[in-house]
Amino acid sequence: MDRVTVNAPATTANMGPGFDCLGMAFEMWNELTVERGNFHVGIEGEGAGELPEDARNLVVTGVEAAFHRAEKEVPPLKYTCRNRIPQGRGLGSSSAAIVAGLIAGSALAGADLENGDLVTLAADLEGHPDNVASAIYGGCTIGVHDGGQWVVDQVPVPDGLSAVVFIPDLQTNTHESRARLADRIPRSDAIYNIGRAAMLVSALHKSNFALLRQATQDRLHQPQRSQVFPALSRLIKAALNGGAHGAFLSGAGPSVMALTTGNEVTVSYEMAEAARISEVPGKAVVLRPAHRGAYVVESE
Repeated sequence: MDRVTVNAPATTANMGPGFDCLGMAFEMWNELTVERGNFHVGIEGEGAGELPEDARNLVVTGVEAAFHRAEKEVPPLKYTCRNRIPQGRGLGSSSAAIVAGLIAGSALAGADLENGDLVTLAADLEGHPDNVASAIYGGCTIGVHDGGQWVVDQVPVPDGLSAVVFIPDLQTNTHESRARLADRIPRSDAIYNIGRAAMLVSALHKSNFALLRQATQDRLHQPQRSQVFPALSRLIKAALNGGAHGAFLSGAGPSVMALTTGNEVTVSYEMAEAARISEVPGKAVVLRPAHRGAYVVESE
């Protein structure tokens, strides 16, 4: 194979209480084309002029990981990235890059990696399975690390579920944001999150939207991250007042996501107004869950 094009979706991680475990894919796609030729990384759209255009780019990391898994030498390759997922906003742009690179590399190397292999490679690179698993499988996923292996299962996504996402213009450095989190937590906070993570999976499985307000609450990471993004609580409150079932910080932020089954226009308006009052420039967009994960668009 000489050329392959892959689409990879945006994802949200944590979904409130499911820190580093829960994720969901959405219909916002990055497109990656990799072809044999002189090494070059070209970027169009989101991240153009910001992302590295050399071997540090995560699409290159993903492709090379697939070739190494196949025990084959990486040939000179040309990369063309057409990005629609905003960078550094908590919508899984790095996971989309890694996963797209892995799938493209698997195709070019003839590795034929299964989803389980892709999750293992991607989660090892990313450090956790929440974004990458949902980017690979689509829909909602829950992943854990056990005995040196990543174990992933899919959670049904209710029909009619949508998300309103307020995407601020500012970016968050995920590593710096993670460094703010406590190494130890009170037992009461652990119980608080365990119960809500379990309730969230149950609510999605049963389409019990009335539970989502409580099921998306968190004490492990959102309070700490709100210290550098104080508009978080106001945006969540605005989304709920507008009719959202539940709302949470998307990944490390600063995007805030609200789960809806209607009222998207009202929720978008309320979140945008709360952001205006908080002097946080940005935009509200409506996204549908992606029921398929990253895939090969064409190859030759």
